[in-house]
Amino acid sequence: MKQKETLLNTMGINLSRETFEEFGDDHVGTSLQTPLREDAFEMDDDLKVELIEKHFREIMHIMGLDLTDDSLKGTPHRVAKMYVKEVFSGLNPKNKPAAKLFENKYKYNEMLVEKDITFHSHCEHHFVPIYGKAHVAYISNGNVIGLSKINRIVQYYSKRPQVQERLTMQIGNELKEALGTEDVAVIMDAYHMCVSSRGVNDTNSSTVTAFYSGKFERDEQSRNEFMKYIQLEK
Repeated sequence: MKQKETLLNTMGINLSRETFEEFGDDHVGTSLQTPLREDAFEMDDDLKVELIEKHFREIMHIMGLDLTDDSLKGTPHRVAKMYVKEVFSGLNPKNKPAAKLFENKYKYNEMLVEKDITFHSHCEHHFVPIYGKAHVAYISNGNVIGLSKINRIVQYYSKRPQVQERLTMQIGNELKEALGTEDVAVIMDAYHMCVSSRGVNDTNSSTVTAFYSGKFERDEQSRNEFMKYIQLEK
């Protein structure tokens, strides 16, 4: 036990086992903002890839894998590059999509709904995939946004270690700010690999979270209209 504690301290891990084991597999979230250190972006991406590759190689070594095998020897680099450049690229604010607005010249004042936006994220508790569909609605306040930008906002916040509740709120708040309107709704329906591939091994259940603001929060009819649109048969 003492040897293990020494190793954890050497790695900078000073949490007691009780600190995280008391939560077990409970769904824990601590903040609306993704927890990041102040110096999170002082290191450039290439150095991050290099260091993650080194540490992931050590993880594989500890697991007993033969890193001289042709199939495995490139894995540490592939994983490191995937983490920094792809699946966690939404951590870096420089990758945030620019949301250009256009004047609503055609005076479309009804609800606009973009449904079935595919997203892939990762559970911050086990670093395994979360994937599903996002459904977004807004009512113009004089401006409109390119449809692809809605998808890009969903993808940007998805590409982080996440909990689904935070992800839903981050997308909703970003759309409010980008569009300059309070009238925004987001529903996310997702599968969690931390539930289906480990733990209880439940492959059928999905998790639904919602964000309602402005008319969608005040007006039941607006919420019902949104739900009607996203439940239409294909």
